[in-house]
Formats: sequence, C-alpha cells, structure tokens
Amino acid sequence: MSSITTDQGIVHYEVYGRGKPVILLHGWLGSWGLWQETMAYLGAFYRTYALDFWGFGESGKKRETYAVQDFVSLVNQFMEQLGIVHAPLVGHSMGGTVSLSVAIKYPERVSKVVVVGSPIVGSSLAVPLKLAGYRPIAFMLFNMMGVFRASMKVASPFICRDPRFPAMMDRDLSRTTVESFLLSIASLRRTDLRPMLDQIKVPSLGMYGDKDVIVHPMQWQPMQKGIVQARIERFSNAGHFIMLEEPTQFSQKLKNFLDEPMPIPAL
Repeated sequence: MSSITTDQGIVHYEVYGRGKPVILLHGWLGSWGLWQETMAYLGAFYRTYALDFWGFGESGKKRETYAVQDFVSLVNQFMEQLGIVHAPLVGHSMGGTVSLSVAIKYPERVSKVVVVGSPIVGSSLAVPLKLAGYRPIAFMLFNMMGVFRASMKVASPFICRDPRFPAMMDRDLSRTTVESFLLSIASLRRTDLRPMLDQIKVPSLGMYGDKDVIVHPMQWQPMQKGIVQARIERFSNAGHFIMLEEPTQFSQKLKNFLDEPMPIPAL
C-alpha cells in the first residue's frame, strides 16, 4: 500500500511490475481493486499503477468537490510526484472519461489512451446513474444505505456476471461518502467530450461490451468519429466490466495495444 500527499488530500495507489509505466483509473463507486487481475497480467511486462480517486477506495475524503476535472488534476499531480513524464492511461467508465480529459488538457502527459465502457457523453449513462446525481436522491440513498447495498447485490448479476463482483461492489460502496457519490456522478452526467476529441492526437483504444447496461454500448461511435487515431474493440458477450467478465481476452488485447510502437509524427 502506497500513498502520496497532495494539497487536496491523500491519494492511495498500488504498483506492480517493472518496465515502462502504465496508469489504471477506476470508475464511479469503484477503486483500484477492480484492476488486480489486470495488474497481475500486465505487471510481467509493464510497471502498472492503479490509484484511488479522491473520495473513493482508500484515498482522502475531505474535499468539497469531486468533479471529473478534479480527477484530471489528480492524475497530473500523481504523475508529477512520481516522476512519470508521460504514460498510457487506461480508464474504466468514469476513469476513461478522465483519461480522455487528461489527454486533452495535458497532452504531454499521455502517450496512449484506453477507455473501457466509458461515457463520451454524460447523457449515455443509465437512468439510475443520472438520478443519483441529484442531491435529494443521493441523500435518500445514503440514508437508506443498508437497503441500497442490498439492492445492489440483487442487481449485480445483471451488471456483471463475475461472481466476485457483488462483494467488490459492496466493499467499494462502503468506502464512499455522500459527497463523492453525488458530486462525481453529477459532474459525469454533465460531461460532453465530443467538441474536444479532435484535440487527442495519440493512439486511442475504445473497449466496449455490447451488453453494457450502465453506459450505452454504442458510446464507441463518438470516440471513433472524433479521434483520428481511434480503434474500437467490441466484446459481444461482455457488459460494463469487461476486465472481470472477459479477463484473458481483455488483458491480451490491452497488452497488444500497449506493445505497439508509437507512430512517427508527420513532418
């Protein structure tokens, strides 16, 4: 277990393996633990970092804001403190939206981008997630946290077929606060990266499950349309958590993309 201290709170992270760095970013209500299997595979080839966003997992929870742009700043600070000049960013769901946003705001930081089931447009979120971004509903859910966690366990098989998922979700839910729960999804709901995607000049990979019930599974389309060097991998039998449902295929496709040499820029 490792952490860095920023002027906006402690950031917890885990690191595994040796070689060139790769940074893994989790989604809403998640934590670094989502990436354990991916880290075990990639760690044989790359030095993999997986961090917890402020308000989630074991990172600090004393902030006033938890917007997507706050997490963009976090990634920049994280790389600065660890001396990582530039690296590929791999993000799941909200973490992928953050990864694309880092590539837009800090292009010198990002060598490649991989997004996994990520919303390019916040309106692509499932209705329950959109509703969770409204303060009265968020407070109601938190005041009924026992019922909410039980409901999530019941719903888990429809979200992810990995039998470990209910326990993972329940663990991560127990570590959130009402503010991180509310403000992060409210910010994500308002996000629309389409006007800025043409600013991303690095190789980009979108990995989407056709059975995703959290983010509309066709969100690969605006990514493919907006980024010149975008490539799309679709998983016909997976939903939102491809790395858990199709771990071998996911890890191999991810590594193949990371292994590819960077194209020589045109003069």
